[in-house]
Amino acid sequence: MSGGELVSNAVWLEAASFAARMHANQVRKDRVTPYVAHVYRVAMTVSLLFGCDDEVAVTAAILHDTIEDTPCDYDDIHHRFGVDVADCVAALTKNMALPEPQREPDYDRRLADACWQARLVKLADTLDNLVDCPTRPDARAGTRKTLEKARRAIALAQGDAPDHPAIARAIHLLREAMAREGPNARG
Repeated sequence: MSGGELVSNAVWLEAASFAARMHANQVRKDRVTPYVAHVYRVAMTVSLLFGCDDEVAVTAAILHDTIEDTPCDYDDIHHRFGVDVADCVAALTKNMALPEPQREPDYDRRLADACWQARLVKLADTLDNLVDCPTRPDARAGTRKTLEKARRAIALAQGDAPDHPAIARAIHLLREAMAREGPNARG
């Protein structure tokens, strides 16, 4: 293992510990699964399923919900993990100060303008949510919403696919998962 790999490992290990502390006592919508399991699965999806070992992508995947769902803010992420990770996590954070009808369009615009790693993490987040939908109490409605989010995530990331094989693979895998949900589900 090279020195660079050791540094990378230390960053994602620190991010995993930080996310565990920030998401302590939070659970998924099934009211049983610790919330941190979701962020760990998203990071594993980025790394293992999508084949991406980019430090910003994996670290941001672990931290992608910290600003939105915990007391953590941009400055906390920036101070601990640097500007690239903080900017990526910020792009993955919905602006809850906006009225709900403006929230998703604003979110999509910011993701479109963000680094490619943010769109990759969004694809992994969407895939994990789609796979996790059957465990939710509102499974049918949740699946419909998640399928729409998957279509939007694919549309946002499509332009990155030629330059980033991990995004091309992510889109392919997300489309396969969508197809399992129904014939009209593909994006």
